[in-house]
Amino acid sequence: MSTLLEVSGVSKTFDGFRAINNLSFQIGEPEMRAVIGPNGAGKTTFMDIVTGKTKPDEGRVVFGEKSQSLLSMTESQIAQAGIGRKFQRPTVFEDQSVSDNLMMALKKDRSPWAVLCFRPGRAEYEAVASLAGQIGLTDQLDRKSGELSHGQKQWLEIGMLLAQDPRLLLVDEPAAGMTPAEREHTTDILVEAAKTRAVVVVEHDMEFVRRLNCKVTVLHEGSVLAEGSLDHVTANEKVIEVYLGR
Repeated sequence: MSTLLEVSGVSKTFDGFRAINNLSFQIGEPEMRAVIGPNGAGKTTFMDIVTGKTKPDEGRVVFGEKSQSLLSMTESQIAQAGIGRKFQRPTVFEDQSVSDNLMMALKKDRSPWAVLCFRPGRAEYEAVASLAGQIGLTDQLDRKSGELSHGQKQWLEIGMLLAQDPRLLLVDEPAAGMTPAEREHTTDILVEAAKTRAVVVVEHDMEFVRRLNCKVTVLHEGSVLAEGSLDHVTANEKVIEVYLGR
């Protein structure tokens, strides 16, 4: 498995607070990875740096076979290079149908003229049907997105990210506020997605992390405290002290 994303020696300080401290992290393709850690461990800043929302004070962040530096790129350039991010709160177009949300998200020419002239053809409708199947919303395609349950909105947003065909998907606390059945379905969607791309899931819910059945990276005070299977990291004395013992 080749390395897709490599973060090395990255630090970031905000007003004297060191949010990220000499962080190194890498993930291959395809691979699923869970990132856990107490509040203030640097999980969100890590994702902000990878997606270009925040620039680090030092270090390297490279992506893809050509080891392209993400630090010189804008957020939209990073998204176009194949990195998708899902925030905790779902952001879907509530007045539009599920089908329209997925159609708008499909990877295509984004120039103003192309957007104005866009008329979906058979290939686009087939792509939308396929995405709806992947996220379990085939029977909801004609519904307004605003009518969906919280869990269904989360799935739709994951579907909209998958429509962009990213090579790396960053997902922030996907299980928050879901019913047990919705959480199980979310696990299935992410595990399936990770068969063809890299998926990083930031999560607090240990049961959810266990079901992902993947390598876990524990962050603490902005750097990696431990890495390995969930059983391996949860048996680590330092992890117990900073995270599980609270």
